[in-house]
Amino acid sequence: MLDPFIFNAASSAKAEQIAELPPEWLEVIYREKWFKLFVPRELGGLGFSLPEALKIVEELAFADGSLGWTVTLCAGAGWFVGFMEKDLRQEVFPGPKVCLAGSGFVGGKADLQGEEYLVSGSWTYASGALHATHFTANCELLKNGKAIVDESGNPVVKAFILKKEEVKILDGWNYMGMIATGSHAFKTENLRVPLNRAFEILPEKATLNEPIYRYPFFQFAEVTLAANILGITRHLIELIEKSFKARHANRKYDKRHLDYFEKVFEKQNKKLKSLKKEFHSAIESSWKELQKEGKISKSSLKKISRISRKLTQNCRQISGKLYPFAGLEAAKSHTELNRVWRDFNTVSQHALLIFPF
Repeated sequence: MLDPFIFNAASSAKAEQIAELPPEWLEVIYREKWFKLFVPRELGGLGFSLPEALKIVEELAFADGSLGWTVTLCAGAGWFVGFMEKDLRQEVFPGPKVCLAGSGFVGGKADLQGEEYLVSGSWTYASGALHATHFTANCELLKNGKAIVDESGNPVVKAFILKKEEVKILDGWNYMGMIATGSHAFKTENLRVPLNRAFEILPEKATLNEPIYRYPFFQFAEVTLAANILGITRHLIELIEKSFKARHANRKYDKRHLDYFEKVFEKQNKKLKSLKKEFHSAIESSWKELQKEGKISKSSLKKISRISRKLTQNCRQISGKLYPFAGLEAAKSHTELNRVWRDFNTVSQHALLIFPF
């Protein structure tokens, strides 16, 4: 349970106004180590399993969409600790306020020149950019100006760790929702980076032995994003119910209309609870399989992808069916209901979960 004196509608409105997580939220995040959900305890993290972490990010997203999303994306970038060389891990992670922001976009080139890379590029949608201490950036590799390709002729891509002072943040987050995530773009030009700042995000490339680093990145991303959408949806339908009941108290809907709302709301709420149970059950099963077998079968990974997308698609449908009952309160630009609706309709546009397959 989050402290209601710190995480509430008023503080969410403040976060949106300043377009970043407010200091009082960050203080709690640092204290609770939420940016380090997947960082080993010996490096100052929580060392959580995936099922444990998903329950936390869902509740954070329920409290505030920008809060849950920023913690999820920054903790997700922190998960890269499991693929870094020991010296880099020790350099980056022990600090109490370390926070990694990044982008999945391959927006740069890294030219291997002797014992260092020359990195240039620009990357979009780095949630948490304004308070990040480090950035992760995907780059195509070059060697002395010539592209490096794999056996199939495709460009070789690696992720890089860049320090805050090595990049320039670009004001690029101008969307109707998730405003406090501060998901700005960033760039760098002709930056000289040592070799150990590059790594690959593949289970077989993990440098730490904990099971969490053997969970395939694609499904890891799907489930963490789906957990956020679930949390925001729960918040949205709770506010819609409150709004409808407040309107009923003032205008007194007749019994026929009241019964209709109750029937629709009960059906959609029951549907969401069932999907939530199915989602978490699938995660638990895949986690147990990973612990027991050392990897997750293709059939289990397909199941994870399927339930993540099914959950997201149904969250869209549920919110769509219930939204008309919210009334004009949902259309007032500065209400909590409107903010949560805008957050939902922004985050649910994420490319990873648009299609049901």
